[in-house]
Amino acid sequence: MTESPHTILSCASSLDGRIDGTGPERLVLSSRADLDRVDAERAGCDAILIGAGTLRRDNPRLRVSPRRGAERAERGLPADPLPVVLTRSGRLPSDRVLWNGDRRALVYCPPAAAPGLRRRLGDRAEVAELAAGPEPGAVLADLGGRGVRRLFVEGGQHIHTAFLAAGMADEIQLSIAPLIVGEAGAPRFVGSGSFPQSGRRLQLLETRVLEDSVLLTYRCHRAGDREAAA
Repeated sequence: MTESPHTILSCASSLDGRIDGTGPERLVLSSRADLDRVDAERAGCDAILIGAGTLRRDNPRLRVSPRRGAERAERGLPADPLPVVLTRSGRLPSDRVLWNGDRRALVYCPPAAAPGLRRRLGDRAEVAELAAGPEPGAVLADLGGRGVRRLFVEGGQHIHTAFLAAGMADEIQLSIAPLIVGEAGAPRFVGSGSFPQSGRRLQLLETRVLEDSVLLTYRCHRAGDREAAA
């Protein structure tokens, strides 16, 4: 049986629980120290996963710093973890910097969206069809079969919500910035849903001060865990 990757949900949030503003520019919430921590976490993972909304809005690189890339290469690993994108519609822009990395991205989508994605992205990404769409369980099963043992999930809200609702997260790394966004329409770390851990206190693994931010790391309840069923 293929081992499911250890899955970490990573997020930076304001004091009022928002992960971005509503304006055209991305709201930077992480301190420099926290960004360096995230780089180290990325370097320790086999793959980094985002949703289509994050790709469209933030245009992320999903790479590690040259120093940590060199350290990975010394260990016989690719310089960057595998970049992974989930999409239902297949409407991914072809001009994102992600497609220009040294490592080809992996895109999960429903079968109906695959032909258009392959035409648009060409050999810049591998398009993997999942019959039920990019559901967390199916995605983790496929990634496990590809040798991914540690997965870093960077959002956004819909992706974090889906993984938590499916009981497919092992750990949450939540960085709290000393800001209040205050905008009613701003996205949150997690949206509404039915969660296996609802009503249960998660296990706090670590509290760390990073300049003016605070990192909180929690162990999650996985679907099927004895603790989650208790």
